[in-house]
Amino acid sequence: MPDTTHPNPGDPGNLGNLPPETHSFVGRRVELARLHAALDPGGAGTARLVSVVGPGGVGKTRLALRAATEARDAYPDGVWLTELSPLHTSGLVDLAVMETLRLADQSTRPVVDVIAEWAHGKRLLIVLDSCEHLLADCARLAAALLSRVPELRVLVTGRERLALPGEDVLPLEPLPVDDRTGDLAEASDAVTLFAERAATAGRPLREGDLAARATATAVCRRLDGIPLALELAAARLADLTLDELHTRLGDRLPSPLDLLSSDTDERPPRHRTLRTAIGWSHELCAPLERLLWARLSVFTGGFGAETARQVCAGGPLAPERIAGLLDRLVAQSIVLPDLVMSARYRMLDTVREYGTDWLRALGEEHAVRRRHREHYARLAHQGCAEWNTGRQAAWCERVLSEHANLRTAVESALAEPDRGAAVELAGHIGFLWRHCGYLREAQHCLDQALAADPPPGHGRTLALWSRGAVAILRGDQEAAANWALRCADAAREQHSPVATVAAVFLRGAHLALTGRQHEAIDVLAAAPQLPLQDDAFGAAQLQVRLALSFAHVMSGAYERGREVAAEVRTASRQQGEYWCGAYADYLIAQTDLERGDLPAAVRGARTSIAGHALLHNTAGAAMSLDLLAAAVAATGAAHRAAHLLGIGTRLWELTGRAQLDSPDLIATRRTCELRVRERLGDDTYERGYRAGLAMSYDEGIVYATRRQ
Repeated sequence: MPDTTHPNPGDPGNLGNLPPETHSFVGRRVELARLHAALDPGGAGTARLVSVVGPGGVGKTRLALRAATEARDAYPDGVWLTELSPLHTSGLVDLAVMETLRLADQSTRPVVDVIAEWAHGKRLLIVLDSCEHLLADCARLAAALLSRVPELRVLVTGRERLALPGEDVLPLEPLPVDDRTGDLAEASDAVTLFAERAATAGRPLREGDLAARATATAVCRRLDGIPLALELAAARLADLTLDELHTRLGDRLPSPLDLLSSDTDERPPRHRTLRTAIGWSHELCAPLERLLWARLSVFTGGFGAETARQVCAGGPLAPERIAGLLDRLVAQSIVLPDLVMSARYRMLDTVREYGTDWLRALGEEHAVRRRHREHYARLAHQGCAEWNTGRQAAWCERVLSEHANLRTAVESALAEPDRGAAVELAGHIGFLWRHCGYLREAQHCLDQALAADPPPGHGRTLALWSRGAVAILRGDQEAAANWALRCADAAREQHSPVATVAAVFLRGAHLALTGRQHEAIDVLAAAPQLPLQDDAFGAAQLQVRLALSFAHVMSGAYERGREVAAEVRTASRQQGEYWCGAYADYLIAQTDLERGDLPAAVRGARTSIAGHALLHNTAGAAMSLDLLAAAVAATGAAHRAAHLLGIGTRLWELTGRAQLDSPDLIATRRTCELRVRERLGDDTYERGYRAGLAMSYDEGIVYATRRQ
């Protein structure tokens, strides 16, 4: 899941993931006041669902984010933004919200149940942005959550309302254009916005120049005061004078896209105005700039310059021209730099939609989408090939940043008749998603790919293994047993010794997690130790040994469990990987605690937490936090242990499943809590525990890994 930021750790009112504003905010005083009243939990407004509705480009997202930012102090459990424009198919809205909330749930419960359980008793605001193409899913989720979470409020943006009972709808109009006075400083909101963006483009309007102000007003009136249209027009002032801009707008011919539309265009007038403004901006682009704009529309959730070069180059677009053309589109506000992820770019929904229409009109849509799919197939293949190496952490970050594009690539592959290619892509992406926290989405894509009985091969075997590994982490042991059998059969058909060893992990881990430790040890210990590979199945080889160590430790054979974990840790360090190494550190620290070597147990638990956090493995970090709390309590530092127990609870809340429902882990946690509570007394314990519970994820990780 994309990494959720916490702008001010330790300040509960600033929990959330709201992005920084890219430009100054102009006007909307009345609308902001209306939203402030609606979003104030203690105010007179009774509606808990508020929808900002209006045409594309009118500024719905900007207004909603400004209001949400100003309301953060009223929501101590956070203001959380879910951007829905990257989603193309129904059924994924719940998952997107769960990812936003950083709920790495490993259970088989419905997603809405996981969200509702985590949110119950919390005061938080969820913002669903760009709902128009997923209205039914958004309405269903909002209705379910609002009925079950009393302190929750939901703010929605879209071109249509959700049509739910009690919904407070704010229709958003374009900015007013008519001047209020003859002073530029008192100009209308539309003219003020245009003037600010003109100054950014290097053409400031002189305050006393009434002629310039009149021309600016005429431009704004021509564009109906639609903010996006104004910003696109103002960006053109880097190349045109204000008078030239006004003349071009007045003389503008219909765009080719308009000519493709029927004569009975039923779009609302202001939507047609925006399309006209975007089309005019499109006409002013050089031919190659237009072509790049169209081809960039296949990306969802952003892209980097090198990726744009690989996907968009071809024909008249030479690879060496892409960077310069991309800079030109940025200068014209067609493409925007991503302020959250450096060296990445994005397009506004309406601008991307225009590019998609143009790409379709050019007859290139299928070919460019195929290049997009093939690029991300290569990316996923390379990620799996290098997962069990020192590039693992970098690949995890790459998977997080490219999540939306990887999802689009899977959807595109599943829509094609070549089931072999679809399962190959799903197998690789499913493996990466499983290890980077996207368990439910991995299950979704793998189930779809495997349902069509794809042909045998490496991709199918990896998909079967990944599907079984997802079932194990989610606690669906019955399903895990079934996938283990299917994966073992596929590995034998493929005549792959390393795939056969990998399949052993599925069976052995299933046995260990269902309490059959001695059976698990027999199965796992019998797996041959082949030379360790650098790829996905190499990671599975290490996980076979991890499962064996876990089974030994759970059976009470601590020294043997330690020996196997030490082997995994050594191999992990040689490979440069962290995922298995962090679990090995946890198991070794567990045996250190049993030995009574408390300093070693504390160091090992801290190291494990850091390793898990590096790969965004919340469940692994929570397991190690419980162990660290027990080790710290054993040293006599009861106050710190209480803090750690609170932090651990917060992380378990984020996973949606405390202690993975493991009786052994639950019992250990309860024993630690009782000891700390007895030593401190109930009041002191509760204060320390709640202080830890109030920490953000990031602050908690820093506190836990900091040396004392």
